[in-house]
Amino acid sequence: MSDLRELYQQIILDHNRAPRNFKEIDEATSVANGDNPLCGDKLKVYVRVKADVIEDIGFQGSGCAISKASASLMTWTVKGKTVQEADELFGEFHSMITGKDVATDGKQLGKLAAFSGVREFPARVKCATLSWHTLRAALRDGASVVSTE
Repeated sequence: MSDLRELYQQIILDHNRAPRNFKEIDEATSVANGDNPLCGDKLKVYVRVKADVIEDIGFQGSGCAISKASASLMTWTVKGKTVQEADELFGEFHSMITGKDVATDGKQLGKLAAFSGVREFPARVKCATLSWHTLRAALRDGASVVSTE
C-alpha cells in the first residue's frame, strides 16, 4: 500500500510543478472564479463547450500543491467529456474525497484517485474540491465567484 501512496504523491507533485491546461481560454463560453480563504487558493476556470462537450478547458491562479494539482488533473480529465460526464465525475470525486462513499472503486476516476488520501485531512478537502466547484458553477450558471466558506 505504501507504493501506491508514493505513486499518488508523485502524481500530485508532478501536476503541481507542471500543471496541465494552466492557461486562459480564448472564446470561453463560461468563466468562473474560485476562492478558498482558509488556504488562500484562488483560481479562475475557463471552459469552452460546444454541442454539450467540453471542447477546451483551462485554469489560472495560485494556491497550495493540492489545489493546483487537483485543478490540473480535473482539466486533463474532463476535456472531451460531455457536461453530464463531467458532473458525474465531480460527484464521484467528491464522494471519494469526503469519505461519504468509501466504496468508490476509482475506476472512473483514473489518476484522480491520487487524491483519495486527502479525506484523512479534512482541512485539505476544500483545497482539492475548489476547482471542481468552480467548474460546476461555470457549467451550470456562470457564477462569478465560488467560495469554499
